Amino acid sequence: MSATAVPRTVPPTMVPPAEALPDVLPNDRFNARGMPVRELRDDLRRIPNARNAVAVVMTLLQSYGVVIAAAVINTWWAYVIAFFLMARGHVCLNILGHEAAHRLLFSNRRLNDGVGRFMSYSSYTAMLAYRRAHFAHHRDEMGPDEPDLSLYAGYPIPKDSWHRKLRRDLTGVSAYKNLKVLFSAARHGKSEALMIVGLHAGLIALAIAFQRPWAYVVWLASWSTLWKFSNRLRAIAEHGGMKRSRDRRETTHIIRQSLLARYWMVPYHTGWHLAHHADMGVPWTNLPRLHDELVATGWITPELEYPSYRAFWKACSSGQAGAKSEQATGTSFLAFDD
Repeated sequence: MSATAVPRTVPPTMVPPAEALPDVLPNDRFNARGMPVRELRDDLRRIPNARNAVAVVMTLLQSYGVVIAAAVINTWWAYVIAFFLMARGHVCLNILGHEAAHRLLFSNRRLNDGVGRFMSYSSYTAMLAYRRAHFAHHRDEMGPDEPDLSLYAGYPIPKDSWHRKLRRDLTGVSAYKNLKVLFSAARHGKSEALMIVGLHAGLIALAIAFQRPWAYVVWLASWSTLWKFSNRLRAIAEHGGMKRSRDRRETTHIIRQSLLARYWMVPYHTGWHLAHHADMGVPWTNLPRLHDELVATGWITPELEYPSYRAFWKACSSGQAGAKSEQATGTSFLAFDD
């Protein structure tokens, strides 16, 4: 190699090489796209109503309960602690809202949607609008109707671009753009936007009535900064830099799940995301089991797995200078900016 030659060590995409995708399906337990056959599917798709009820209560304690506790203590350090803890609170609210959007939170549809909407609205997300956009994502990941293509496309990106995106999230710039969408939708009479604004107007009124305005400031500030930051990190780790394909191993990443990541960023087994895309009708409780079944078939191999989220983020921010992201044709309600 000449002295002026520069070795190319960064791959142009995050898509795994063909040799890492063994052709082992279909078999007697899975079809060609990794979906379980009927007998196994029926078992995996059972909705755990009691366990989900506990999850709902725990999420309310980790969100509303945390802020109420800070308001009762009413000291600066209590609000600071609540600000950091609410990063996880908003994660949990959104994940259970996502579960309800898939109609997997409770087997009773009315209860599922009622609880799911409250969870989602509490974290400024319109669940029914999200459901419509999100199902388009599941039908054809990275396809022409992908609602968040501009979020996922173009990775790996240069490190300065990666830091710029995260900085916009952490400083509230991304949240401000999302809130503008929300208030614009409310002004135009969109029913879910009006419900979200109404709920949060009620929360503000309660905070003022009890002379604890900082309680709502903490709620909004944590969502606008820490949660937006966390949510981008999670979302890119799910689909960043992947491509449209019938083989979902080319649309969705696999990241080894650590206890710390599962607590702060991907609770409720959200990190087993390829399993979720193999069969979006499987509740969160059974995603690790479905993942293990796919590993046992040889469809998911060790070569596909990133050893940690940190390793993945390092890879996704190792792109060449001048790389550009593909733009989406549309975005989901309250979606990320790119």
